[in-house]
Amino acid sequence: MGKKYEQFYRRSIEDRDGFWTEQAALIDWHKPFDQVLEYENPPFARWFVGGETNLCHNAIDRHLGERGDQKAMVYISTETGTEQAYTYAELHKEVMRCAAVLRGLGVGKGDRVLIYMPMIPEAIFAMLACARLGAIHSVVFGGFAPASLALRIDDAGPKVMVTADAGMRAGRVIPYKHLVDEAMSVAKTPPEKVVIVNRGLDKDMPLTKGRDLDYARLAAEHEGEDVPVTWLESSEPSYILYTSGTTGKPKGVQRDTGGYAVAMAASMKNIYCGNAGETMFTTSDIGWVVGHSYIVYAPLICGLTTIVYEGVPVRPDPGIWWKIVQDYQVGVMFSSPTGVRVLKKQDPEYMTKYDLSSLKHVFLAGEPLDEPTHSWLTEALGKPVIDHYWQTETGWPILTSAPGVEETPVKFGSPSFPAYGYDLKLLREADASEADADEKGVVAIIPPLPPGCMTTVWGDDERFVTTYFSTFTTKLVYSTFDWGIRDKDGYYFILGRTDDVINVAGHRLGTREIEEAVQAHPNVAEVAVVGVNDQLKGQMPLAFAVVKDSAQISSEETKVAQEKEVMAKVDAQLGAIARPRRVYFVSALPKTRSGKLLRRSIQALAEGRDPGDLTTLEDPAALEQIQEAVKT
Repeated sequence: MGKKYEQFYRRSIEDRDGFWTEQAALIDWHKPFDQVLEYENPPFARWFVGGETNLCHNAIDRHLGERGDQKAMVYISTETGTEQAYTYAELHKEVMRCAAVLRGLGVGKGDRVLIYMPMIPEAIFAMLACARLGAIHSVVFGGFAPASLALRIDDAGPKVMVTADAGMRAGRVIPYKHLVDEAMSVAKTPPEKVVIVNRGLDKDMPLTKGRDLDYARLAAEHEGEDVPVTWLESSEPSYILYTSGTTGKPKGVQRDTGGYAVAMAASMKNIYCGNAGETMFTTSDIGWVVGHSYIVYAPLICGLTTIVYEGVPVRPDPGIWWKIVQDYQVGVMFSSPTGVRVLKKQDPEYMTKYDLSSLKHVFLAGEPLDEPTHSWLTEALGKPVIDHYWQTETGWPILTSAPGVEETPVKFGSPSFPAYGYDLKLLREADASEADADEKGVVAIIPPLPPGCMTTVWGDDERFVTTYFSTFTTKLVYSTFDWGIRDKDGYYFILGRTDDVINVAGHRLGTREIEEAVQAHPNVAEVAVVGVNDQLKGQMPLAFAVVKDSAQISSEETKVAQEKEVMAKVDAQLGAIARPRRVYFVSALPKTRSGKLLRRSIQALAEGRDPGDLTTLEDPAALEQIQEAVKT
């Protein structure tokens, strides 16, 4: 870490009040805060206490005087061949209409609105409209299956759902409405109204009279209505975003308002070097945290133009991202290692075909970035490629370099240093003591968590404490559930999970969730799911299932058929993103004599590694079966 950044970082830990007061000046406050940090009830932190602000005001209204005619958002769909730009004034008008629609349906401060949408402008209008009203949005990724959607409906208790007839991916229409209807039929607390953006993609879309409403018609009815900003106390919630855990029930990460706004503004200045009037292109989806933070809130709060992209990185050809960079003079780009690995397989001419002179940096996050991919992209683009490490829970990077403070050398495969505000430690699993250089430890954060991080689990303070702050009994620390090491130069490297969460192309999936979906097949008695390394996606799930009736898988043909049936069950319950790479059928799973499943040993064998200490193994033949299975 360079000297300038080290001083910046140290001040953020040792003089929190002074440091964050300066960063808080980057946003508008309707009412000044009385206290920077209230930390009387650890690990619960409240930032900028007593201050009042609003995310929608900071993202749109405050820019109208100075940059009302500047592009705020450019929507590009290579799926439908559509491009549509919105100035800040036009975005303000659209968000005002959407807010009037929601207000007309009874949505107000503190109410929840569930957004289940493809990457279209109306999805961003809905998010910002909720923020304007002081309502809490819960965006659910448009690829989630009905059972997963129903879980999120019941946990959040939304008054209204906003959805679309369909999304598109790689030229295929993906109807949404039947998924919504199925989720609504099993949800215990379904929303009263469903607002539908009809794109004309699903001609057979079913409608429920009295419940399902057409967005275009409602928006026309509310044209020109004024919806004033609802000012929120800094600690009041802005949104819920669900993340998988080691248990079947997803956790609703609850974000505050003022702390998040400050964190977004500060990160654009200190990390992303994004200035008002420039363009930012983030290739994610609003269903994930990167989309919330760096497609919607951070770039707009800081007066940038943000690109909203519906499409894949290789259509119409593998040069599409770089064509967008050229055509829209993109200065800041944010993508994922998986997306880059897809491009690595394509003709290298696409990397040099376009003028990328506007591009300052490329940032990557989502899953660990391997050294060869990091090196390849840096060389192919001739631009600095900065790796990040962070989580849905934190809302912005935990490990990163900060070129806005000081340019520091990049080490391939490393996300560099702790971001300012994070009192980060590598702790030994055995006794919570600090690990030495080049020694593996658990990546942990000494609370309070900085502004922008989750404040609790929605509706469940106890789960917040037991999930994140109970890894070590001797210290109150936030566990990331990731292993890491720090080299002698102070650079960090992430080694993988300490728990049973799988990171598939940046999407976190609990093994328990997938196991429950596999067990929905009537012939599966028991199952173990582990995450294994995957060259493209970082990790993929593998399932090992014990069947009730082995006669049903007596031939290779019936085994293949049953494997397909099991995968279909996972698709139906969780969506294709959770589908195992393979389902192997075995007669027993390796367990200790006390009945504990040896997941790490299964994972090691699946990856061709040493399975470790097996002295407590009950049945050695079970492990041999795993070994044989993965050879096929």
